Amino acid sequence: MDRRIEDYALIGDEQTAALVGRDGSIDWLCVPRFDSAACFARLLGDEDNGHWRIAPKDATTCTRRAYRPDTLVLDTEWETPEGTVRVTDLMPQRDHAPDVVRIVEGVSGRVTVHSTLRLRFDYGSVTPWMRRSGGHRVAVAGPDSVWLRSEPSVRTWGEDFGTHSEFVVAEGERVAFVLTWHPSHQPRPPLVDPYEALRTTVRDWRRWTARCTYQGPYRDAVVRSLITLKALTYAPTGGIVAAATSSLPEELGGVRNWDYRFCWLRDSSLTLGALLSAGYHKEAEAWRDWLVRAVAGDPADLQIMYGLAGERRLPEFELPWLPGFVGSAPVRVGNGAVDQLQLDVYGEVMDSLSLSRNAGLSTKPHMWAIQCSLMKFLEKIWRQPDEGLWEVRGGRRHFVHSKVLVWVAADRAVRTLEEHAELEGELERWRALRDEVHREVCEKGFDPKRNTFTQYYGSRELDAALLLIPRFGFLPPDDPRVIGTVDAIRDDLGRSGFVRRYDTDAIGVDGMPGGEGTFLACSFWLADALHMTGRTDEAKALFERLVGLVNDVGLLSEEYEPELGRQLGNFPQAFSHIGLVNTALTLFGSDEAG
Repeated sequence: MDRRIEDYALIGDEQTAALVGRDGSIDWLCVPRFDSAACFARLLGDEDNGHWRIAPKDATTCTRRAYRPDTLVLDTEWETPEGTVRVTDLMPQRDHAPDVVRIVEGVSGRVTVHSTLRLRFDYGSVTPWMRRSGGHRVAVAGPDSVWLRSEPSVRTWGEDFGTHSEFVVAEGERVAFVLTWHPSHQPRPPLVDPYEALRTTVRDWRRWTARCTYQGPYRDAVVRSLITLKALTYAPTGGIVAAATSSLPEELGGVRNWDYRFCWLRDSSLTLGALLSAGYHKEAEAWRDWLVRAVAGDPADLQIMYGLAGERRLPEFELPWLPGFVGSAPVRVGNGAVDQLQLDVYGEVMDSLSLSRNAGLSTKPHMWAIQCSLMKFLEKIWRQPDEGLWEVRGGRRHFVHSKVLVWVAADRAVRTLEEHAELEGELERWRALRDEVHREVCEKGFDPKRNTFTQYYGSRELDAALLLIPRFGFLPPDDPRVIGTVDAIRDDLGRSGFVRRYDTDAIGVDGMPGGEGTFLACSFWLADALHMTGRTDEAKALFERLVGLVNDVGLLSEEYEPELGRQLGNFPQAFSHIGLVNTALTLFGSDEAG
């Protein structure tokens, strides 16, 4: 079977997540956290790298599947000559340990169902020892232990380094499987009632989605995107990972394969805006609090990304035993871009904390002190070249977007002091910094012959991140330079109506071979920019095309390849779903949102 990224659906418990294919196989699961080693890694290899498939015997792909409305509970159905069977997949909110619950239900007739479980710890490289214990199958290897049981018990046996079960379900009959991970040195965790877990999981998700204030067009797509963002949230800390996966390719067969299971500062203000505008103040505050904790300390040590709890060391290395998704190698774990200098993160942090203060979120006593410290450091380093928000590996440059975000940092510091007389800071100095950065960007980062801002000082290349200039307030939307930039990006970086981040063929810019697809977040930014520059009909048409790219269960990856009609990059991608929510709110929210 030719696997596609869009063939997967997501289930999760807000601490980790699993990907379930249309063939009924869970091909990716990291336990106990998003960034832990995978125990199912077929996504990046083959069946012997770990998976768990439940499907009718001899069946291939399912007939249909869908999330239960307003939940992260997935129903997959197969119609066979013998009858119809449904598999319901979920990960309940955990009390002690992560659980995967899979409930098989006969819908009609009598169907023979087969379960194949191959556990392979440490990203598919370690085969565990299996034993029986009190109605369970127990897998142990090093620090990891997984317990599997079924209710009612069904015939189970070991074969080919896998655990197999086969049984018949008739109409109205149910068989539930529960797979639980826990540290191997601890006793078995408490048993989970699979049917009660289903009931409470559906209830909890529907209570959460009922809080969404958006009532405009495409509400289902907006709610599904918000559910996805919630599912990518690490509940203990409030951090939001960029995606649930590592090394899904930006080009099929290519080398642009990165680990996205971390929290990026570049996403912070757009994420915060989406959550606040949709009515999720509690989640916005948790994300803001994660941000404040992560960036605390010496401003010189500010990173572009952090671990789920704010961890700083995210070393990048390769897993040579995994061939990669459809042969896209190398497979990488960790992310070496953590050591880059990206000046834009200072603007993102300042903008996010300004937004949270203006939205009425509770302020932390040390928050302004952290902001002042960041500004003091930024004053010293802002003239340096950096790697930019796209984390290029072709050397540092004076990226225009980075300098615009330096302006954003100074602007938000100035506005905060102007609006909050009780705070103290270097108002005049920061005003002067703001003016100086603005002059420099307009002089060195703008090409008057082509009437567009450029990717970096003195270049002819473009950068889709410049579409954010009017959103950040650097220039008003009706400024001819803004309109010229929007038009140039649409014309030069456009591809089949969508937008690339930048020209990957430009010599030496990103330092990587090969290309990539159109970038979905940037395409949403184009829709926003078209709307802000008075071309709302074009913006709505683009938004409709973008919403049409979601897979059958409403999920988006990082990129889209128009010629192949395929999603690319890590999946599901928070940045893409943030773009969908924010663009819906931009186009329809003022009139339709509650």
